[in-house]
Amino acid sequence: MTSRRERDAFIKFQWQIYVNDPAWVPPLIIERKGFLDRKRHPFYRHGDAALFLARRNGKVAGRIMASDDPNYNSLHETNVGCFGLFECTDDHEVAAALFHAAANWLRNKGRTEMMGPIDYSTNYVCGLLIDGFRFPPTILTAHNPPYYRGLIENCGFAKAKDWYAWWFADPSKAVAQLRRLATRFQRHGPVTIRPANLKNIRDESRRLREIYNQAWAKNWGFVPFTEPEIQFMTKELKPLVMPGFGWIAENGNEPVGFALGLPDINVVLRDLDGRLTRFGLPIGLTKLLLYKKHVRKGRLIALGVVEKYRRAGIAEVLVLRVIEETMVKRGITGELSMTLEDNYMINRFLEAIGAERYKTYRIYTRSF
Repeated sequence: MTSRRERDAFIKFQWQIYVNDPAWVPPLIIERKGFLDRKRHPFYRHGDAALFLARRNGKVAGRIMASDDPNYNSLHETNVGCFGLFECTDDHEVAAALFHAAANWLRNKGRTEMMGPIDYSTNYVCGLLIDGFRFPPTILTAHNPPYYRGLIENCGFAKAKDWYAWWFADPSKAVAQLRRLATRFQRHGPVTIRPANLKNIRDESRRLREIYNQAWAKNWGFVPFTEPEIQFMTKELKPLVMPGFGWIAENGNEPVGFALGLPDINVVLRDLDGRLTRFGLPIGLTKLLLYKKHVRKGRLIALGVVEKYRRAGIAEVLVLRVIEETMVKRGITGELSMTLEDNYMINRFLEAIGAERYKTYRIYTRSF
């Protein structure tokens, strides 16, 4: 798939799949074009990907992306490629044809295994929703029809790993628990917690990358953010970041932990139908920026502390700061996601502070 017309058909096929799904949030078409732009997206500086469309009786009936990340395979000593951006009518033949095309492309790259749904890498949107379908997706999370699970499993895929999403509705229990747990932090020497400096977000993003690449290094599916990738993501998210949503822990000049949340602009995107302009005017953009401060829903997208500073109350204080500044002061409810099913420490911690597990996402794998 190479032409602009096919790329547009690839993007807009989602509107056909979700026409009767009240929970679906249409993506911004301009953002999707940028995400798929080989010249613009930094993944293509070290990896490669291909897009495929399936047609039945001349009409688009499915789509898929195959991606190959040499950085991931080098780090994990594996030989795996990924599929992502999977959308399909409820048709086994169409799904099988899509996976066949993706597998052939990966075979030609020398890969012997395919896992997904993963859009490029686990640093981007990934996972198939297998429960919690009635809840709209929060910012940068996946949503799909329930029948996708059957299509994927009937094409020979098996579970590799589950991820959880947690919902915070009432901050009172969390604040009480976290303040008690945070007493450990007060006894732990020179580490300080400060709000992210939104006026110098470029430098802050470098600190977050440094922490992330250390704190997540032993997690399943981890692949480091490259410098171009973190710059790209910073540029994409900069208009959305607000005071109180980002906090950094430091030991002197050494960054050792961070928590990062975002207002859930999906609440606004649901009404824009993928477009920032109407009649040539930036009506959608104006609405997005205007409503950002009034959104009463958020998502904590990342929480990490480098290994040698864990069990010192730092994570608890970071989460406490986010909850106090967003949920308590602004009346925001929200999600923390995604956590690995076998990350027992963080999952027990979230249960202890009153979070409810309300969605599960699954990564599948299949050998060739």
